[in-house]
Amino acid sequence: MPAVRYRYRAYPSPGQVRALARAFGCARVVYNDAIRLRDTAYAAGEKLSDTEVQRRVVTLAKQTPERDWLAEVSSVVLVQACQDARRAFRNWFDSLSGKRKGRRVGHPRFRSRKDNRQSVRLTRNGFTVTARGVRVAKVGDVRLVWSRELPSIPSSATVIREADGRYYVSFVVDVAGEPYPAVSADVGIDLGLDRLATLSTGEIITNPRPLRSKQRHLSRAQRALARKRKGSSNRRKAARRVAVLHRTVRETRRDQHHKLAARLVRDNQAVYVEDLAVSGLARTTLARSVHDAGWAMLVGLIEEKAARRGRTVVRVGRFFPSSQVCSVCGVTDGPKPLPVRVWICAACTTTHDRDLNAARNILVEGRRIVAAGRAETENACGADVRPGPVPAVGVEAGTQRGAA
Repeated sequence: MPAVRYRYRAYPSPGQVRALARAFGCARVVYNDAIRLRDTAYAAGEKLSDTEVQRRVVTLAKQTPERDWLAEVSSVVLVQACQDARRAFRNWFDSLSGKRKGRRVGHPRFRSRKDNRQSVRLTRNGFTVTARGVRVAKVGDVRLVWSRELPSIPSSATVIREADGRYYVSFVVDVAGEPYPAVSADVGIDLGLDRLATLSTGEIITNPRPLRSKQRHLSRAQRALARKRKGSSNRRKAARRVAVLHRTVRETRRDQHHKLAARLVRDNQAVYVEDLAVSGLARTTLARSVHDAGWAMLVGLIEEKAARRGRTVVRVGRFFPSSQVCSVCGVTDGPKPLPVRVWICAACTTTHDRDLNAARNILVEGRRIVAAGRAETENACGADVRPGPVPAVGVEAGTQRGAA
């Protein structure tokens, strides 16, 4: 069963807010101590086990006057901070050695008390789900708004304080897949900036541009924040106003992507989408528009929902010339600049909408990839295809070993 996150709004009391702030601070200190200890051991050529690191930064640290206040919070919070540091170092080393794929991971950075977002992780022995909310060790019963029921017993929980001052609790639960009934429809998707998505069926989904719609308000709030004196109460209020606007943009984008991904997965048996180099496009002059569109989020949500609903998602290679091939006759007409939105095929004189033609080509290429994979699966790959021993014919002439 796949593990998913269920997130709920939390309303801690003033006393619980202080207890959570203490937990955030202790977890941050333990994490930084673990990073510092691992760096020192690595520079000295000393190999430290995870148990030894935890013993030094938690168990022994509690016995010193400088860190005796670590005993005021749950030990689960401190142990999970050590695990976070261990995972950060493992990702860094795996990235250096090439074991970890994707973008290069840098050295773990120290956590700062000035970070607007703080969080602590808890395992099963650090929290208990109640009818009213969740009981956190050495914090108390934190009230939650149960917007939906948990499908199963959570394996871990994360208490989060966002930059806008809101508190959330995120549970990790195992959810059984519930496949949709099989349908015969497939769809190819061409992602863009002016149009968020163009489907091979001809449907055009406009780009809502949530960041652009709030850009004027954000600019005004950020200018007001820049004028406030650092460390002042007014600066904290201005920072919270900026965070609220960013939250509005983020949640608007995520809500729209969730609804679109759910509809595409529900109505189609297979979804074919182009594998765009989002990280590369985000370094161009279109960076703000690329981030505002949220292509990676949309494709990730489609894949996540398809895995739970028994659907198929195929990513077509980014070097496939979807905008250069005529979807009617298959002739490649060459590259075209972005301002060209409509073009006429020189071979069959068909007038093409650039995005719709690309979506249809992605659909055809995706089906070809699936068919090729199915043919490879159904062939004799991996089977015992070596012919067995054949008995010799009785009248077959032998070889005289003693002959010169």
